[in-house]
Amino acid sequence: MFNHVMVGSNDIDRSKKFYDAVIGAVGGKPGVQDAKGRLIYAYNGGVLMVSKPIDGEPATHANGGTIGFKMTGPEQADAWHKAGVANGGTAIEDPPGVRQGGAGQIYLAYIRDPDGNKLCAVHRMPAA
Repeated sequence: MFNHVMVGSNDIDRSKKFYDAVIGAVGGKPGVQDAKGRLIYAYNGGVLMVSKPIDGEPATHANGGTIGFKMTGPEQADAWHKAGVANGGTAIEDPPGVRQGGAGQIYLAYIRDPDGNKLCAVHRMPAA
């Protein structure tokens, strides 16, 4: 359904450190910067882009918005979360763990990136 997700940043170098760490923690490669200064991360069939807003205004996070990253298991989600917090992110909501979702149990880990964007590591637990 989606081609890519783009988030705004007020400090591309700070964002590169953060996203290189969280994407690297799950096996992805460091972001590449295009001619317009945007960071591009391609991993596991998805594309994440980080850019200064093109309108010249400060980047702000989406109130109520969350970007979910698909994980292979709880261990990968924990590594992602740990890398994010160690590289300028902020742990939010409940600690990483299993929650009951509408379609069964899911393992979730939430952080905010250095610009306040809400991110979530998601692993759907196998049916019991």
